[in-house]
Amino acid sequence: MHIVHILTRLLRAGSEENTIATCRWQARAGHRVTLIHGPGADPWWDLNLPKGIARIEVPDLVHPLRPSRDLAALRQLREVIGELLPDVIHTHQSKAGILGRLAAPDWLGAVVVHGVHIVPFEGVSPARRMIYVAAEKAAARRTDLFLGVSEAAGAAYVKAGIARPEQVHCVRSGMDLDQFTAPSHPADWRGLLGLPEEAPQPQVALMMAAFEPRKRHVPFLHALASAREELPDFRLLLAGRGPEEARVRQTITALGLSDRVVLSGHRPDPQALFALADLSVLCSEREGLPRVVIQSIAAGCPPLVQALPGLDEVLEHGTNGWITRSGDMAGTVAQMGRLLTDRSRLAQLREGALNTDLQDWSLQTLGARTTDLYALARRRPTPQTQTAGVAAE
Repeated sequence: MHIVHILTRLLRAGSEENTIATCRWQARAGHRVTLIHGPGADPWWDLNLPKGIARIEVPDLVHPLRPSRDLAALRQLREVIGELLPDVIHTHQSKAGILGRLAAPDWLGAVVVHGVHIVPFEGVSPARRMIYVAAEKAAARRTDLFLGVSEAAGAAYVKAGIARPEQVHCVRSGMDLDQFTAPSHPADWRGLLGLPEEAPQPQVALMMAAFEPRKRHVPFLHALASAREELPDFRLLLAGRGPEEARVRQTITALGLSDRVVLSGHRPDPQALFALADLSVLCSEREGLPRVVIQSIAAGCPPLVQALPGLDEVLEHGTNGWITRSGDMAGTVAQMGRLLTDRSRLAQLREGALNTDLQDWSLQTLGARTTDLYALARRRPTPQTQTAGVAAE
């Protein structure tokens, strides 16, 4: 089977990692896999793309809304898909999800699948919601399956009238959970935290999130600065890369938080960062079901997360982590302080995290379930079957 995956950006973030993990499993299972993406891919993938995956860049498939370039990208995608003749077209992310499905030709008869990593019409203004829902409905006419990373993500598409219930399935975001089991501290932890040699380890809160506006680093830092006198002596470790990084650095300096907040960039050993941290923090405005929450639980690092749809499918408040109100930065900072000073409570949450069943988030489950679900989709007639039908008549 020839499977084409289409995404807008090939960075090192959750939806890309989930997509690449699916591609890797499918290539190892003997399928022909092609990955199509827009410009500006992270150079890391040049050396680390799994074997057996072909890669094609579409120059005009850019992340921002650019009508002229979007139309050009639609034409380019149609040409590429027409040349590849895939059996399955699996789109990911918002822009590629719309354009990739609209570019799927009816005559091809391919199964068209959309991966819902995040619900783009939630947590936005009414005007943007109306535009997103209209675009999703247009693309839905050419969609056979919707695969949500959580039950809540798929349900949102049904509630909005975009998908029918029988089209929607939940496929958890798979990852190598073994590496997060009993991880070791990073060897360079003192340098990472900006500590002198022989300094004892302070308490550490970890925010592992791409530097994007929807992750809300800057509002969280303002709340942290307002409450710094009430907090214990600790370090906030920000791990990731992204377009907001320069703004985050400027905010840290302007708020006088350089002695409390450090940036690690994108590390190849996320499991080690979870081992170093006493808890992890996430304040995202919109997500599907964040991979970082699953990884944090697997490592026994209790997550402190602002409420998101589907979060309760893995995080049990007060048992393996803590949930605060969405957008409540002051409340999240205050709860972080309470947990950091309550060692017995943190130990209970850690124990609850380590006892959480995460089998549904394994790589094997992700690849096998995704590929098996393709077979359930309604197949449109291919040119060959149409020709055969005419000949039979």
